[in-house]
Amino acid sequence: MMNKCNKLSIAQLGPLLGLFLITIVLGVMSDNFFTLNNIFNLLRQVSVNALIAFGMTFVILTAGIDLSVGSTLALGSALTAGLLASGMDPFLAVCIGLLIGLILGAVNGLIIAKGKVAPFIATLATMTIFRGATLVYTDGKPITGLSDSFAFEMIGKGYVFGIPFPVIVMIVVFFSLFFVLRSTVFGRQVYAIGGNEEASKLSGIRADRVKIGVYSLTGMLSVLAGIIITSRLDSAQPTAGAMYELDAIAAVVIGGTSLSGGRGRIFGTLIGALIIGVIDNGLNLLNVSSFYQQIVKGLVILLAVLLDRKSKG
Repeated sequence: MMNKCNKLSIAQLGPLLGLFLITIVLGVMSDNFFTLNNIFNLLRQVSVNALIAFGMTFVILTAGIDLSVGSTLALGSALTAGLLASGMDPFLAVCIGLLIGLILGAVNGLIIAKGKVAPFIATLATMTIFRGATLVYTDGKPITGLSDSFAFEMIGKGYVFGIPFPVIVMIVVFFSLFFVLRSTVFGRQVYAIGGNEEASKLSGIRADRVKIGVYSLTGMLSVLAGIIITSRLDSAQPTAGAMYELDAIAAVVIGGTSLSGGRGRIFGTLIGALIIGVIDNGLNLLNVSSFYQQIVKGLVILLAVLLDRKSKG
């Protein structure tokens, strides 16, 4: 019993202790790390990855994976930008964009749940399809000339009481999904499917519906992240979101969610996203080459996976 408690404590507190240590080390090495401007800039960058990673947490809890989130982000933001450039009301365009993300995610869910295709293969295929569709739609060029409305600019560049608006969006989404996972039937079904899908079906859970819902949620959150980037850059880039799936998966794994499903917390994912953001930000301040940054990030992910396997053993 005591051994089990120790493993639980390590799994839960490890990412938080890791974030604390990395923050202290980088803060000591860089004079600019703890400045208010840098912290807000760091949190703004983290918010995009965190939104995608929150959705990815649900997917991985069901023992799935979604490699298409970056391409979903690019296609959804490009279509939203196209609507804005045509003169559509920004509120309506953003709502349609989120609906597009939900539909793209549902397509993944349907292929996996109804087509019985492995999540890795299904989302690898849609990743390519969505990226190709983005390049076709944009003709490989950025979409510019978007809305100059205050509300749309607020999404990516605004502040509320001095806090960047994307950070507020991230916090609201975090607490909403925290409640869903912890206190709703849907949340318990997500854990049950990841723990033992056959047993969950025998207990009456409609696993197919839950999976479609989970992938739909992930698609919508990916497009929300894309809209934030589009607002911040005032343009939609056809290459947006490239490699974002790896950062999202890394945030989930570093945060302690098991890749085999059924075990993990969305709070851990938030910490994982912060760890990746702090490492990226700190190494940039130290003028470390992006090549070395990839190596450091890979080593952190590897360490997280090894700790996950050790905690199971």
